[in-house]
Amino acid sequence: MNIRTIIILLMLVMITACATSPTGRSQLIFMPDDEVDAMGLQAFDNLKSEKLINRNVQENAFVQCIADAITREVGGNWEVVVFEDETLNAFALPGNKIGVHTGMVDMVDNQGQLASVIGHEVGHVLARHSNERMSQKLGAQVGVSLIAAVAAPQTALGQTAVSLLGVGAQYGVIMPFSRLHESEADDIGVELMAKAGFDPRESITLWQKMAQASQGAQPIEFLSTHPSHGTRIEDLQALMPEAMALMQQAHAAGKNPRCAK
Repeated sequence: MNIRTIIILLMLVMITACATSPTGRSQLIFMPDDEVDAMGLQAFDNLKSEKLINRNVQENAFVQCIADAITREVGGNWEVVVFEDETLNAFALPGNKIGVHTGMVDMVDNQGQLASVIGHEVGHVLARHSNERMSQKLGAQVGVSLIAAVAAPQTALGQTAVSLLGVGAQYGVIMPFSRLHESEADDIGVELMAKAGFDPRESITLWQKMAQASQGAQPIEFLSTHPSHGTRIEDLQALMPEAMALMQQAHAAGKNPRCAK
């Protein structure tokens, strides 16, 4: 297959792979969703077999109560597992799987703070970020291959061109999109928690607590896959007027979760 044919096929893939996220952002997605879901299911099964699962009734009820309220807003059957792990982490995987670490459960003060975490992680799934990230990576790899074919990599100039594109693909495309994914998941998560009746202001409190917990250990924002805590808090504050209105509507509709820690 010659280089012109490869370029035409790549352009056709790009044209036919356009999608739109829940926030209205254009996305490049060409991985089959059922394949990505299967990968999520397999990954979750692996985690359940490799990690210790928390059996504390009260902690599991607390997490399940919050997850049920959040996922009720999006529909579908979601599996929720609390893992014995002291790191401050939670995640959601394609295929409707949610994992929460006991470290995160211990850190939060109330249901709203954990709702902001779970809402954020569910937001990643709703926005198909895993699919988009894999599609971007595949696109970057194809781009490197094209440059390698065109730039004669056996020469010093060719090797430099390939190396520069590799760095550009990492720091110029993939990682900024990862930060964009995090910010977009924040937007979706705050909306979800507010629609479920949780106080969205607790999302700000959560990230203030996370900033204190990190104690300056966070990497520079440009080289991080997450926005800085300060950027995140400012963005969340801008969302509060609309989010508070959604919470009030939820309360008027009888949505007032009471998940006791």
